[in-house]
Amino acid sequence: MIALSVSFASHAAAAEEGFGGPTFRKGMWRFVRTLELVSDSKVRQKLFEREMTRCVDPTQAMKATFSPVSVGNCHSSKPEKVSNKYIFSNRCDYLGPVSTVITVLSDEAYTEVNEVRVGAQRRDRVVARRISDCHEDRASLDQQTAARRDVSPPQVQDSDESEPL
Repeated sequence: MIALSVSFASHAAAAEEGFGGPTFRKGMWRFVRTLELVSDSKVRQKLFEREMTRCVDPTQAMKATFSPVSVGNCHSSKPEKVSNKYIFSNRCDYLGPVSTVITVLSDEAYTEVNEVRVGAQRRDRVVARRISDCHEDRASLDQQTAARRDVSPPQVQDSDESEPL
């Protein structure tokens, strides 16, 4: 039993060392997620936008994003790093096969854009920015203090993806 525990712990440590993605500061982060339908003419129809503020360590979430996952016949590709961007030509997640671009602006801000090109083309964009340190009282409340709003405007044009809020 002890040998099994030591083996599992060393495997987990090796996976941690193999992580080649971005690292971010722990703290209170604000996330704005926008889901859009995309037409052939690059005109987008916003389905919803949600804001959430949570006390998190985004590096842990990135480790899951960067782990090579296969879902059914979908096999994730390894990311290509170009300047401050991590580009996955194919990544398997809850949306199905998607192309993903993570743009790192600093250790306190990033954007992630997931595009589904099968069926109805969708674009899921997250703009994330660290806003402060975590506080004990907020941590005990599970940091689910969120301002949520659903937005349904007719259409929006393409915007700059690297600008955080």
